[in-house]
Amino acid sequence: MGGETQPGGGSRQRIDKWLFFTRMVKSRSLAQSHIQSGHVRINGERALQPSQMVKAGDKIELALERRDIVLVVRSGGERRGPYEEARLLYEDLTPPPDETKRLTPYEQAMRATGAGRPTKKERRAIDKLMSDED
Repeated sequence: MGGETQPGGGSRQRIDKWLFFTRMVKSRSLAQSHIQSGHVRINGERALQPSQMVKAGDKIELALERRDIVLVVRSGGERRGPYEEARLLYEDLTPPPDETKRLTPYEQAMRATGAGRPTKKERRAIDKLMSDED
């Protein structure tokens, strides 16, 4: 295991292992597919291989389904542990979500006038209109 990371300062670790140990992805194979599809950037450059090494101080930009995450590597991990342990491996620089985009549940439930299925009254009016044209 020549190029693998030994715990301690200044060590390097594979990006796929690091993402798995920090609990950003559920498995190493998912981390590898994210990297190969171009969703991971290291220090502003696209990560090309899951075997690419990261070290403390590297800036990782990760594009996930629901959000984009910006992390700074603090250290390499030894295992995929609980969240409290994984949290020590990185510093989160992700900007907070934009509050203006968030809708209240009431606003989400409201429909624009004329959108969706017609009401019974509207359907009868449509039927009357269609039958008058014949």
